[in-house]
Amino acid sequence: MTTTPLLLVAFLCAAGGWALLVFVPSVAGRVGAGGLGLVAAGIGGGIGLPYAAKVGVSVTTVAACTLLTAGVALLVASAVVLAHDVHGWSRLGVVVAVTVTSYLVLSTVGIAVAATNVPHVSLGDATPADYDLDYRDVTFRATDGVELSGWYVPSSNGDAVVLLHGAGSTRSAVLDHAAVLARAGYGVLLFDARGHGESSGRAMDFGWYGDRDVNGAVEFLTQQPDVGDGRILAVGLSMGGEEAIGAAASNPRLCGVVAEGVTGRTAADHAWLSSAYGIRGFGQEVLDRFTYGFVDLLTPASPPTSLRHAVEEMAPRRVLLIAARRVESEPHAADHIAAGAHRRVEVWVAPGAGHGNALEARQSEWIDRVTKFLAAAPC
Repeated sequence: MTTTPLLLVAFLCAAGGWALLVFVPSVAGRVGAGGLGLVAAGIGGGIGLPYAAKVGVSVTTVAACTLLTAGVALLVASAVVLAHDVHGWSRLGVVVAVTVTSYLVLSTVGIAVAATNVPHVSLGDATPADYDLDYRDVTFRATDGVELSGWYVPSSNGDAVVLLHGAGSTRSAVLDHAAVLARAGYGVLLFDARGHGESSGRAMDFGWYGDRDVNGAVEFLTQQPDVGDGRILAVGLSMGGEEAIGAAASNPRLCGVVAEGVTGRTAADHAWLSSAYGIRGFGQEVLDRFTYGFVDLLTPASPPTSLRHAVEEMAPRRVLLIAARRVESEPHAADHIAAGAHRRVEVWVAPGAGHGNALEARQSEWIDRVTKFLAAAPC
């Protein structure tokens, strides 16, 4: 569901909730009002907070934040009135129930709305020319026809790399990586994921459209005279790494994948949580199932295969997973993904690295590991 219809749903929930609270003076009316307030707050927060951070003041930002405020106010008012009608320990029960329910709804609905209603991110001014690279502006189509915009740096060794940025950014965020790969001789296609930068289409922060975008990029590279029948590989950061793995599962033209900062884009990708964190992890796994279920309701994209299954499907091709030492979840996620195909998956936990910045934190080691992996990747 797109942003405007969702905001209308939130408005109707808020208006209906206040009507219930005022005109239906019963326990059912107050509980219903609080529930509608939670839905309005989840939608308003899921849209308003990311828009406020990335876009600033806009009609969408103001409308969504207003609905967030109205939803929270409705929830609080409903809880106060309900608590006033009960006595003793029952009031504590109301407080606990409202707190727990609010956390569950806001942490699932809010995340799902935010992931499927992404504010536009501008490309910025940097280009490959700032790195002394020859390039040209290109456009190509994803396999579902969405037009994508990018830069192409020609190959000097006959091979090429699809270079993929993470969520909430654009191709300009991976220019440092493009320079490393181009200087190693690879042709480099770096492009804006759909809905980002200058690409058309609807953005989706969990990368569920990624297979279509990546496969379109691979098709573009096969048509370049400097690549021809040469090897095509993929390097992706965060969402881009997850998209690369997912696409490679069904596209044998991708000879190998380097994926940095990948954690998951389906509930199945988080199956390691309970073994790592016990009851707390199991609880998060349950929440994730609801979150991704809501995501599936809010986007026309189909849920992709899990990263672990995608790696299994890539056989005999290989994957290099780069995990940040400073991000606790990344080594766990990498080990879980690799467990499905240990002999074909190499895991490097980069010391001192944060999410997606291993090249910055460990430059010489990143260059050495990645270029050696790409050079040796069979097809």
